[in-house]
Amino acid sequence: MKVKVCGMRDPENIRQVAALHPDFMGFIFYGDSRRFAGEHITPELLASLPASVQKVGVFVNESKEQILKTVKEYGLDLVQLHGRETPRQCQELQQAGVHIIKAFSVGDAFSFESTLLYERCCDYFLFDTRGKHYGGNGVVFDWELLKNNIAEKPYFLSGGLTLALLQQDEFAKIRPKPFAVDVNSGFELEPGLKKVGELKQMLELFKA
Repeated sequence: MKVKVCGMRDPENIRQVAALHPDFMGFIFYGDSRRFAGEHITPELLASLPASVQKVGVFVNESKEQILKTVKEYGLDLVQLHGRETPRQCQELQQAGVHIIKAFSVGDAFSFESTLLYERCCDYFLFDTRGKHYGGNGVVFDWELLKNNIAEKPYFLSGGLTLALLQQDEFAKIRPKPFAVDVNSGFELEPGLKKVGELKQMLELFKA
């Protein structure tokens, strides 16, 4: 299973996590986020990361022009759209050569049928917990709801994931099985600063 570590912004912490070779690292370009990376990272820093680590820019209700500018400036491999972006907006970015992860906020009232409109214009889906903020809420949603996921698109599982949760039998039983896990607040010392030791344990767990 693939691993995405999201919400990175401290340069030295980024280098330490990158040395563990997660599959994806996420950098948030949403100004209202407590993990906003724009003022803390440079294109040179991201260019220095291992080539095996795919760099993901996270955006919320941002314009196509700004997203494309940021993708070019920072050499991003994918963008994660975590707001109310429409299928047409996703399609326009895809036609511009951008690979897309579309995030959906899952709660008891969420209809997985709504994801079907995005299947042709996204590379991956991401299922996070519906909460007060656009991601990083530190809350787990009911994984039983994933049984209602009828899309064939590979998906990232997010929402309050911790090392302890990922070691439980319930995680192994999730169906359909996630393509990747997306970890953030559950592996933090503080917003934007990750626990490198716990991330190392998690990556070793999945590689085993």
